[in-house]
Amino acid sequence: MTTPTHVTIIGAGLGGLTLARVLHVHGIPATVYEAEPSPTARSQGGMLDIHADNGQLALKAADLLDEFRGLILEGRQSVRVLGRDGTVLHDRPDDGTGGRPEVQRGELRRVLLDSLPAGTVRWGYKVSRTRTLGEGRHEVTFADGSTIETALLVGADGAWSRVRPLLSTAAPEYTGTSVVETYLCDADTRHPAAVKTVGGGSLLALAPGKGILAHREKGGILHIYVSLSRPLGWFTAIDFTDAAAATARIARAFDGWAPELTALITDADTAPVLRPLNTLPIEHRWHRVPGVTLIGDAAHLALPSAEGGANLAMLDGAELGRALAARPDDTEAALTEYEQVMFPRSAAAAAGGSELHAFMFGDNAPHSLLDFFAGHEQGRPQGQDPNPGP
Repeated sequence: MTTPTHVTIIGAGLGGLTLARVLHVHGIPATVYEAEPSPTARSQGGMLDIHADNGQLALKAADLLDEFRGLILEGRQSVRVLGRDGTVLHDRPDDGTGGRPEVQRGELRRVLLDSLPAGTVRWGYKVSRTRTLGEGRHEVTFADGSTIETALLVGADGAWSRVRPLLSTAAPEYTGTSVVETYLCDADTRHPAAVKTVGGGSLLALAPGKGILAHREKGGILHIYVSLSRPLGWFTAIDFTDAAAATARIARAFDGWAPELTALITDADTAPVLRPLNTLPIEHRWHRVPGVTLIGDAAHLALPSAEGGANLAMLDGAELGRALAARPDDTEAALTEYEQVMFPRSAAAAAGGSELHAFMFGDNAPHSLLDFFAGHEQGRPQGQDPNPGP
């Protein structure tokens, strides 16, 4: 009987944890190294819509569908599009047929963590560099100077992956657009007008080069995403340590918009956080290098798409795990099989993200997005919800 190769995974995001769980289901040992000091070291982001054709397939492979269903927040698939004057241009309620139920990212990550044997994830291991040792083996050096050697290394470490250089010289490049995040807390009591504006799920208020997006989360929280197409220097000139001044500066980019929309920025209860949008080349791929591969943003960082980056990362992890389980005596064949499917899928999703970004923030926004919605609503297959989400 072939002894399964121990898999070393860098990064405890949803993709890396899904891979570790699918490997565990198939009896393959894995260790996940994560830079964060603990699972609660930082906020894990907001809502995720988990798609029937990728994220849910990954959770099925991980044998976690029942746990996932227990996290679903009903009604959050509704979508509302407003004009800059506050006019409602599109208002689709959540009728339960969207096929992309919403959950809190942090809660889904906790389900994945709890499904793994104790000690699988090792916290506080920030990778400083990686190098090839030959014969399919690699060395990983951590910030504290410690090292490990592995015969199978998977980079699930996101946009600025330290594993990617073993395979590719590609590096993320700024897209020309950044997102600024804020929150309105205890919104039902403290911000009832904002709750009315956002509705029960997602809000999109768009114009060429800019937009105010929001999502109603669990516990009376409104998560606000402000998108602006500006040079990175425009943002770095803002002092984000001065929350009030930074918020006011961002809000001025929306002068003339309806006050109920700009209030989503100016009434924020948290300091604004800058998140520049970076991407890898749409057709990013590499030649097979023995003993190493990538999943998720490490492999195919792209603009947000209707497919959803977290969903694709989870599907990458699930498919890689199943490929390794199916070929326990031929790891290289398993990695090749995984990459040959992943490359075209991720390229299509990246192209779709660029197209969706143009619909949302191009010269004809928001009408281009409304046309996109209308085209998908006409005879789209059951469960294929076009909602891009914030």
